[in-house]
Order: sequence, then structure tokens, then C-alpha cells
Amino acid sequence: MRDLSHPLSETAPGETGQGGSGFSRRAFLKGSGAAVAASVIATAVEESIAQEKKVQRVVAGKPTELKLDINGKSQTVTVEPRVTLLDVLRNDLNLTGAKEVCTTTNCGACTVLIDGKPALACAKFAVECLGKKITTVEGLNSGKELDDVVKCFVKHDATQCGYCTPGFMVATKAFVSANPGATLEQIRKGLGGNICRCGTYDGLAKAAVECVANAKKGGK
Repeated sequence: MRDLSHPLSETAPGETGQGGSGFSRRAFLKGSGAAVAASVIATAVEESIAQEKKVQRVVAGKPTELKLDINGKSQTVTVEPRVTLLDVLRNDLNLTGAKEVCTTTNCGACTVLIDGKPALACAKFAVECLGKKITTVEGLNSGKELDDVVKCFVKHDATQCGYCTPGFMVATKAFVSANPGATLEQIRKGLGGNICRCGTYDGLAKAAVECVANAKKGGK
């Protein structure tokens, strides 16, 4: 039997509590639950607004004029700070040797040299390259003479579809310059950041081996 003497005692539908005041446990709990829910929602909204105020709003910068040293020539472009070096090369300067293939910095097809070191053009903002010397596959020559890397790639038929070729050539140029006495195993490891979808690795390896041999002989 319910204890109706307690003011919070639950009453049957239509019943009232002590003294006929109309106050019941059910009504009280229902009202309390609604109040708690409202409080939780209000707190969540306040926290959301506070968090939103903390978020930094990123606004694209205005196009800026940049002077870049590319393949020994000064090139002037006007681009936003968020534009990558790869986009500048391909879209603004029509230097399409560096390829946009994976867009995730995994394939090496957009490899260029920045101050003589290999770098992925898709992972560099153009503004980062101010004051630095950039070399693309188009710059692998000295006047009318093709670079030895290009000659070796042609000799050993180290190409198929051609998408990976420019990046491989540039990466090979950097690797050979830094490792003139490299072994085949070292070459394979050193060029591991470049991927050939056609699987022309045998020709690529032979081309790189000959480049290393020529470098030891004093070739260019």
C-alpha cells in the first residue's frame, strides 16, 4: 500500500496528494526531468557558442606578386598564398613536366629540385620558394645538351605511360649527385619514394645505374 502521508507519494491518475493540493510524485518528476533536459540543452548551446568563438576564421589572402627562380630564369606570378608550387608551375607557367597524379604526396610524380634537393611540388606553397632555386624536369639540360639522366632514361627505355617519368628523372638527378658511388640496392632504396604504375622498374634501375657509373667517370 502506498504511503499517502508523504507529499511526494505517487498517486493514481486523477488523484491528488496530501490535502488535495494536486501535487504528486509523477508530476514532480515529470517537471524535474523537463527542467534538467532544458538545463543540459542550454549548457550545450552555450558551450557550442563559446567554442565557435575560439575557432580561428581562415580567410584566403589576397593574390600577391611572387618572383621565383625557376630553371635559371626569374618568373613573376600573382597568386594567393595558399597556391602550391605545382599549381604555379602547371597553371601559371605552363611547365607541365611535374605531374599531379596522387594528390597525397605518395607517388613522387611532381618531384622538383629546390636548392638542389628533391621536393614534392604539391606539398610546397609557392610563397615558400621565394629566394630559392627551383629546377623542374624541363631544366635538366645545359644549353642544347641534354642532361645525362635524360640520355640514360631514353637509352634504357625507362618509360611507358610517362606520368612518373619526370619525377623519376628529377629524383634520379638528385640521388646521383648526392651518391655518386651508390650500389643497385642503394639506388632502389633511394628512389623508393617514386612509384611507376606501369612497373618499368627494371629500365629505371638500369638507367640509374648507368647514371651513377657515368658520374664516377666524371660525367654530367
